[in-house]
Amino acid sequence: MTGKIKNMVVTENIKLKSRGETDIINITSQVEGIVRKSKVVNGIVTVFVPGATGALTTIEYEPGLVSDLKDAFEKLAPREGDYAHNLKWSDGNGFSHIRASLLGPSITVPFLKGGLTLGTWQQIIFIDFDNRPRTRELVVQIIGE
Repeated sequence: MTGKIKNMVVTENIKLKSRGETDIINITSQVEGIVRKSKVVNGIVTVFVPGATGALTTIEYEPGLVSDLKDAFEKLAPREGDYAHNLKWSDGNGFSHIRASLLGPSITVPFLKGGLTLGTWQQIIFIDFDNRPRTRELVVQIIGE
């Protein structure tokens, strides 16, 4: 049988150092690089953050909107709010968990002919909501042909 399509799964990691405190990091180029390196032509790429205080989404990555997003999270889950998590664990990052759970720990983007199908201004971002600097390792998994 000729022309049979071979499905592939490729898993890589992106290592980041973040400042915490709603640090927003554009990871689009790293994800694009991993997709290109994989040699998978068409499929989906999922990025996942292990941990409960980081999240992923897309945004038009420009300074004004980055600032607006940080302000919005401060309004939704204020750093100085009262959180039962802080009473139990005394780590002061209850707000971080709430913010991260609002966005979620993963994002999936389709790609065609080796290129992500993002919109013109759309960028993939990782947000570290924790209350301290962290070293993070994101899992990038590609499924396709």
